[in-house]
Amino acid sequence: MEYMFMQGFLGTRAPFFMDIVTLIVVALPLLLAFVIAMARFGFHKTHISLQYLLLVVSVAVLVYFEYGVRLDGGFARYVQTSGVGSGYITTVLIGHILTALITLFYWTITMINARRDRAYRGLPGVYSPTHRTAGIKTFVLITLTSVSGLWVYLLLFVY
Repeated sequence: MEYMFMQGFLGTRAPFFMDIVTLIVVALPLLLAFVIAMARFGFHKTHISLQYLLLVVSVAVLVYFEYGVRLDGGFARYVQTSGVGSGYITTVLIGHILTALITLFYWTITMINARRDRAYRGLPGVYSPTHRTAGIKTFVLITLTSVSGLWVYLLLFVY
């Protein structure tokens, strides 16, 4: 696992694992847009499978990220090398963490409700408008999480 802490490939001060996580987090809204398109074009089974895959991969990336941060000395170590004040970075990080937690909770609830509604043969069907609204909210939350994660990365490793 030593590779995790080698110099990253994005040309910043970030370690390798952080560059990997950042790329995945930034790509997530784009991947999700593709998965949503699958549902819009009638590929519901593909949409379902890819939604589960994205959720599972997202949680795995979160675990990988937490593991790397803990082993590498934690948030305080990264703040020391940043040119931005620790108070500002901490505020942005707290906002990012809260957004990410709300997103994970809401995304999971949306998936649980969709599974239940599909079991009742209401999706696609009578529950589609409600699911569509939940999906849009989930997409917005994931995009906010992605943008705030990129913001934290830039504050810690670029500025």
